[in-house]
Amino acid sequence: MQSILLDFSLAARNILRQRRRSIISICAVAFGITALILATGFIEHIFLIFREATIKSQLGHLQIVKPGFHDAGKANPYAFLLPDELPALGTATESRTIKTIAPRISFSGLISHGTSTISFIGEGVSPSDEAEFGDALQISSGNNLSASLPRTVIIGVGLARNLGVKVGDTVVLLSNTTSGGTNAVEVTVRGLFHSVSKAYDDAALRLPLVTTRELLRTKGSHVWMVLLNDTSQTDTVLAQLKNKLPKDQFETVPWYKLSDFYNKTAELFTKQIQGLRLIIALIILLCISNTMIMSVLERTGEIGTAMALGIKRSGILRLFLSEGILLGCIGGTIGILVGVTLAQIITVIGIPMPAPPGKSEGYLGGVLINGSMCVQAFAIAVTTTLVASIYPAWRASRMEIVDSLRRNR
Repeated sequence: MQSILLDFSLAARNILRQRRRSIISICAVAFGITALILATGFIEHIFLIFREATIKSQLGHLQIVKPGFHDAGKANPYAFLLPDELPALGTATESRTIKTIAPRISFSGLISHGTSTISFIGEGVSPSDEAEFGDALQISSGNNLSASLPRTVIIGVGLARNLGVKVGDTVVLLSNTTSGGTNAVEVTVRGLFHSVSKAYDDAALRLPLVTTRELLRTKGSHVWMVLLNDTSQTDTVLAQLKNKLPKDQFETVPWYKLSDFYNKTAELFTKQIQGLRLIIALIILLCISNTMIMSVLERTGEIGTAMALGIKRSGILRLFLSEGILLGCIGGTIGILVGVTLAQIITVIGIPMPAPPGKSEGYLGGVLINGSMCVQAFAIAVTTTLVASIYPAWRASRMEIVDSLRRNR
């Protein structure tokens, strides 16, 4: 332990002796780590916004359905209707991890206004339960659904634009019933909405559950949307519900198995961050390696003198490795402090972002920092500087004493 402390003490003295070169190396490491933290935090913030919007506007954290609904439900939706009420969920609801459970019916049909008729995908929802989902499904104009106004509908902004309707207009919805016939209802447009997905906004509408059941001439629901207080509890509640509900009657599906677009986007951004980490690691590697090689060349005479006084080659090796690690620790620490500070400032100010592909509206970006991100960045700084120091340290330890001492002349 004393030898390690002595190595780092000597390494610190050598860093202070070559201040200009050391400052340049530390700044290079700090700049790389700061850039990595900001880039990773920015992507994490995008993930957070996209994930929560997807959950609250469309999927919920969990979906309770009939077994096979997501595989064959589109071909024969009325064969997968759930009962009006689910069995008691026991500990899952008692633990207060579940915020609400909202029934929904999925259907499709034709919507008409004047001389225009367009196909749509629809959802029958409970207005009181859906209020717990917050504003992820944002109302662009008008108002959201209300239980006191069953003959109303809210329409995606894209569908409304294609149909040529606005708030207050009357439309006719036509759909197939469970018996194979057709039925129609006349409803008033109460509001226009947009969500995380532009494709969804271009084809979707929602109306109260009671009106939907009247249109389809059915009871029950296709899915019970489970909204949690904390997304991190998804897998815990999933296990609880699977143990509580009969497997032959109910299937519980988490949101991440249903959100194909989110999963592909997250995978793409993750690969980009991995590429950025590799680039930053290479920059630090080249910078520290150059610094250490110059240090070895300038201190050749000192190395020869040290070995002549009895310091072993392994001691020379440890000394230069300690110097590289110390540069990484200092640069990594500064980079993390600067990165976290800038992240907080940027998040408070916000970054106006345009609407990404597949989304209707822009949003305010930020930088989300967590402990694991800082630990990974610090590990990259230390590991990279250690690797960069190996060859110069090995080269210093393999010098011949006689040849090295000649440099003192």
